[in-house]
Amino acid sequence: MTAPAAGRRLLARPAAIAALAVLGGFVLLSLLAPLLLPDPAAINARNRFAPPGWPHLFGTDELGRDLLSRVAHAGQLSLGFAAGATLVAMVLGVAWGLLAAARSGWLDEVLMRLAEAALAIPIVLFALVFVAAFGSATPSMILVTGLLMSPLTARIARSAVLAELESEYVRGLDAVGVPRSRTLFTEVLPNAVPALLAQASLNLATALMLEATLSFVGLGVQPPDASWGTLLKSGYDKLFESIWYPLLPALVLLVAIGALNALGDQVQRVLRAGGGAP
Repeated sequence: MTAPAAGRRLLARPAAIAALAVLGGFVLLSLLAPLLLPDPAAINARNRFAPPGWPHLFGTDELGRDLLSRVAHAGQLSLGFAAGATLVAMVLGVAWGLLAAARSGWLDEVLMRLAEAALAIPIVLFALVFVAAFGSATPSMILVTGLLMSPLTARIARSAVLAELESEYVRGLDAVGVPRSRTLFTEVLPNAVPALLAQASLNLATALMLEATLSFVGLGVQPPDASWGTLLKSGYDKLFESIWYPLLPALVLLVAIGALNALGDQVQRVLRAGGGAP
């Protein structure tokens, strides 16, 4: 199934539209936070741990700072982190999977066995080891997270490319003498985009969860920077003073991950309905 056809079918599904709307809302809120919301660093010691209400819709933290503003500004880092890690995973994974599919035989076997060996170890354990070894600077964490997600992306890319290589149009192009390398990049890869986008949405969700996990245990984003994971950790430490402090950042993270998973599921349903790559 071509990307435009998959896009039209996807936008005809209410669940996909709802997921896109939720994700778009998070992105817009994070981008427009400096214009719409108060300074996230503004301290008001007399208004510590205020419950949700007006004018603090998410309440305040231990220093009286507006929690909605802090969550929105932290979204810039969390969503940027997820986007960067997903970009790394897609570039490496697609190249990995494309090479395996195009070069069948021993090279395909070696590349896929490497992917399976990497997938056999839990990604969180890998991440903890790598971050402990190379540090918790955001660029390093983005690179590590992207590397850890690339083996699964490679398997999906290989599957999507192999499905396209078995199509009649590829046999026709081979028959008229079109070089296989040209066919791969001009015909096969564009038609595999829907399957790759489905994996990209799942990679985004995985990256958000991994960043939150690392930050929660103190190995992720470090102060003064703030992410959804660091807010969740800070709120957990103050749980007995305010239940809203950890609950609302956790809900934001949960809704964002749920929307990404729902979007990926809808793309996969579109592919199955249209006979595309799994």
